[in-house]
Order: sequence, then structure tokens, then C-alpha cells
Amino acid sequence: MVSVEPIRSKKQIRAIRLLLRGDSLRNELLFILGINVGLRISDILKLKIKDMAKPDGVVKEYVSIKEQKTGKTKRFYLGKIVKKTAQEYLDSLPELELEHFVFKSRKGVNKAITRHQAYRIINQAAEMIGLVERDAQGRIITGEIGTHTLRKTFGYHAYKKGTDIVLLQDIFNHSSPSMTLRYIGFTEDQKQEVYLSSNLG
Repeated sequence: MVSVEPIRSKKQIRAIRLLLRGDSLRNELLFILGINVGLRISDILKLKIKDMAKPDGVVKEYVSIKEQKTGKTKRFYLGKIVKKTAQEYLDSLPELELEHFVFKSRKGVNKAITRHQAYRIINQAAEMIGLVERDAQGRIITGEIGTHTLRKTFGYHAYKKGTDIVLLQDIFNHSSPSMTLRYIGFTEDQKQEVYLSSNLG
């Protein structure tokens, strides 16, 4: 499995969001939710409308889920940007079906999009803004972006804003702070800084 990186640039985050919004509110919400709550893609895709919204269609303050990987119950809160994007998306639906998946496939049945479809949505947007580059054979040469990028982006920017690494370790269910730092790509940033500041000679 290829290791993916967080999206470090806020400018690139805004560009991807704008691109996805032009495609669909569903795809924009997939991205916005992913980079703001730090859930695994498997947990994002299994969300139903009743998990995120009250029966009257108003988006909830927080969501409780049972994590697929750990089996633990997790509560996550929805910030202003997530709530606003989710509300716009729900308001755009022809009718509010509480049992439907939030990220419903467009094929007519009540099925969520697949992990592969989610990957394609994120990866294509990243490629369109120049974050991912391919060679003549279509192989990625720079910018490994995938669904895990969303979760890593959440952690990276939370840490940069001053969130305690031990709190992020708890959110991600990691065994140590150093594992969390590696996971969110911060140790790579620190190594780069060491090399670039070493101007000896």
C-alpha cells in the first residue's frame, strides 16, 4: 500500500473544495467532512442521513458512530464549515430520506459510494489542481493522494494550530505520540527543516 501525505497548503485545500463544489455538493461534503473530523473513509461512507441530521433535516451539533476498525463508539463534533456544507447538501436533496446514506451512489439504489469511488473523486480533484502529477504511462510521479489524505490533513492542520499531540493520538487511537507525528507527516516536515537549515561550509 502506498503511503499518502496530508494536504499541507490551505490554498490547495480551497482549490480542491471549489473544484468539487462545481462537480457536486455531495463530493464537496465528502472532502470537507474528511478534512475536518479525522474519520477513516470506511466510517465516513457508512454515515446515514439520520446520523447527521435531525428528523426535520437540520444538521446535528455532533455525530456518534461505532468505528468499523476499532468497534469503539466515537463522538465527533461538526464545526461551522462542515455544518454549513452539510446543510446545503441536505437542502439540495429532492426529499430527505433519513435511512439513506449521506454519500449515496447515483445509481438509484440506497447504496453508499465505494471506497474506490471516493478515492477517484479526491484523486482527480488533486490532479486537476496540480497536486498529483503523472508520467506518460499514467503512473503517479509526485503527490500521493488518497482517501487517507483527508484524515491526515485533519491531524496535520490541527497539530499546526496547537492541538496537543497526545489529544490527537487519542483521536486517532494511536499507541504513541511519535506514531501520530509520523502519521500526520510532521516528522517529514521536521526532517526537511533540519536538512534545509544545515548550511555548513
